[in-house]
Parts: sequence; structure tokens; C-alpha cells
Amino acid sequence: MKREVEKMGYFELNNGVKVPALGFGTYQMPPAITEENVAKAINLGYRSIDTAQNYGNEAEVGAAVNGSGVSRDDLFVTSKTQTSGYKTTLRGIDESLRSAQLDYFDLMIIHWPTIDNSGTYKALEEAYQAGKLRAIGVSNFNSSKVQKLIDRAEVKPMIDQIETDVYWQQNKMHKFLNQNNILHESWAPLGEGLSPVLSEPAIIRIAEKYQKSTAQVILRFLTQQHIMVIPKSTNPVHIAENLNVFDFKLTDDELDIIKSLDQGHSGVNWPSSMGQEAY
Repeated sequence: MKREVEKMGYFELNNGVKVPALGFGTYQMPPAITEENVAKAINLGYRSIDTAQNYGNEAEVGAAVNGSGVSRDDLFVTSKTQTSGYKTTLRGIDESLRSAQLDYFDLMIIHWPTIDNSGTYKALEEAYQAGKLRAIGVSNFNSSKVQKLIDRAEVKPMIDQIETDVYWQQNKMHKFLNQNNILHESWAPLGEGLSPVLSEPAIIRIAEKYQKSTAQVILRFLTQQHIMVIPKSTNPVHIAENLNVFDFKLTDDELDIIKSLDQGHSGVNWPSSMGQEAY
């Protein structure tokens, strides 16, 4: 386990907090199996765990974190608000902390643009300033929505978690986020099983060269672009494989080959407002 932790890559947020480049996702993971799988991931060397109020498994994630035997300072736990407005979001943050039995979240983000983005984000700022959150940000926000927050906020968002994979590389949004010193985080980096990306011939050839899986090549591609990833799996082999991507580096030519696979649109048919033209 020590060897895996030493190989882990890290990114630094705009407030100086360091975050593992690769984490463990729990989207659509039933609460009944969440604690077991998160505990397994932490034991293998994962140090970043992603949950959300909407997932209904914050309690199980917290139980795995608290029972892991790993120092809380060495773990990075993310959750997401499922509320709109200042007061309801403040209450929701406290409820999430109680549910997870944690003193703080390392990151809390707005799960999706709301009716009151400003008020919702203000609650995150207040919780951040109170020490309940070590970092704050957003998810599924396009550039115009992020810019509006930046213009009004006291605390600049630190992360935007958006759908990003080989077939939708989010080049325009990636550039915008980099220019504003906001970390680009990918959800569904492997296509959520709805995409044929894992059987893409060009990626298979690269994977054979490095004796890696196509999933490992994709995760390495994204992390080399300075994109944080949170792959989810309940398969013990895949959980271990997904973490083991920092012992090789893709060449510039290989990066270009994978960049050429970009199709510029969502793989899960999000609203048109989230399309490439909006980013």
C-alpha cells in the first residue's frame, strides 16, 4: 500500500490545498455496498473519495473513512450540495457532516446550477470560512456560470467537476478553467459504461505498449492534462488497476493520438446548454 501512495500524483488548488489527482467515485453505488468498497479502495491506496447528498451514501463513505485507520489529514473527501439558496444549503452542509460523522469535508461543490447559484455558493463560502470545508467549487457549470460566480464571490471556486472523457475532452472549458486557476475535474472519465471508448483501437494499441488496460491509459491521459479524475468501480480488479496509472507517462505523440479522438459532445446526452458551444 505504501508504494501506491508514493506513486500518487497530486494537484494544488488555488488556495494551496493539495488534492490527489485520482480519486474513487461512488455515484450510483448502493449504500449497502458503499462502506465495503470505499474501505477496499482506501486500503489499496486511494486517498480521495467522492460522494454527494444526492447519492444517499455519505454516511457509508464517512464510516469507511473513520474506520480506515488512515489519518484524516491524509484523506480528501468530497461531497456535493443538492439544494438551492443560502439557508437550505447551510443546513444541508451541516446535515451532511452529521451523516458522515466528519468534522469537515475537504471539498464541497454545487452539484448542478440552481435557481439561486449566488445564494447557494454564499453558503459554501461561509462554511469554508468557518472551517467546515477546506475547499469549495462547482459541478456542471459552464464558463458563463463560473464567470458570474467569480465576479460576485468573495472566495474563488477551486474546482469545476464536469463530464470529461476521451470523446468529450472539454478543450474550451479546460482552457477557461486553467486561465482562471480553477482545477478541472472529470466525472465519468471512462464513459460510465455508455461509451465504446474502452474498446477504441488507438487506445488498445497504446495500452498494449505499456502493458496496461485501456482504462489505465485513459486515466493517465486525463491526469497528464492536469485533470483530476474519480473513476468508480465495484470490481476489485478494476479498483486496483484504476489507481495504478502513475508508473508510466504517455509521449507527446500518444497524447496527440488520443486528443484526435475528441468528438466534442456529451456521451450521456446532457441538455444542449451544456454542449460544446456553451463551453
